[in-house]
Amino acid sequence: MKLISGNSNRKLSENIAKRLATPLAEAEIKTFKDGEVFVEIRENVRGEDVFVIQSTSHPANDHLMELLIAIDALTRASASRITAVIPYFGYARQDRKAGPRTPISAKLVANLITTAGADRVLTVDLHAGQIQGFFDIPTDNLFAVNVFADRIRAIQNGRVEDVTVVSPDVGGVVRARSLSKRLGNVPLAIVDKRREQAGVSEVMNIIGDVKSRHCVLFDDIVDSGGTLCNAAQALMDKGAKSVFAYVTHGVLSDGAPERIAKAAALARLVTSDSIQSTREIDACGKIERVEIGGLLAESIRRIANEESVSSLFD
Repeated sequence: MKLISGNSNRKLSENIAKRLATPLAEAEIKTFKDGEVFVEIRENVRGEDVFVIQSTSHPANDHLMELLIAIDALTRASASRITAVIPYFGYARQDRKAGPRTPISAKLVANLITTAGADRVLTVDLHAGQIQGFFDIPTDNLFAVNVFADRIRAIQNGRVEDVTVVSPDVGGVVRARSLSKRLGNVPLAIVDKRREQAGVSEVMNIIGDVKSRHCVLFDDIVDSGGTLCNAAQALMDKGAKSVFAYVTHGVLSDGAPERIAKAAALARLVTSDSIQSTREIDACGKIERVEIGGLLAESIRRIANEESVSSLFD
């Protein structure tokens, strides 16, 4: 087995390598002055089972090109199998034609990864499950729900009787139900909102009883943070005891850390480390990050040994 790390989240790659007791292979991934990406794998990978670890986070296009060129370099170096480990799969929000003359970018990116030479994809909490079908190669979509369930129990000191899991929209009900199940089938609630345009939402109503409950908002991506803050305020207005948010991918762009810090209704935001942290995120006392390196490392080990990955979530 060989592990190759891109530049998007070196700390996560090192964590995975440590857990697998396998050092990261030596590789140079840099950009020329005009922005072109250059990759050189400085170890022999002929006949090797290679895992390229790279989130396509900000700057998304640069990190995507790093991934594609690294896969091409490994293909030309005669690696036996190349698995693209993409903790955060960018462009996933463009998974359908949302309006006239708009692209389905998630499908395009899937085609690019396949064409570059990847034999398999490993990712975490795709924005929509059907994106797995966009790939013409085997794709494993992991779920961070177990990691979050353990953290919720720790925060609640093991008592979840007064916890309600809240989906921030109707489309996230299946995801919220999975967390509810892990917590012993605690009640569910839904935030009914109207989205006038991308990145802007207006909370309309809360479906379900949240009065005197500790509410857990559960979602896959937090970008600007506006939706979470509005939803948290709506829940508190309905009598919730507290509101915590658990989100797999903390994109946190456009001043999101400051917005979350000022949101009195939101007690805490917990995200995974699928996307590398920034100074602004680290400086925000209300944002906590949990590691998913163990989940990814175990999945990589199982793929390398031809064992079941889906049984991790049984």
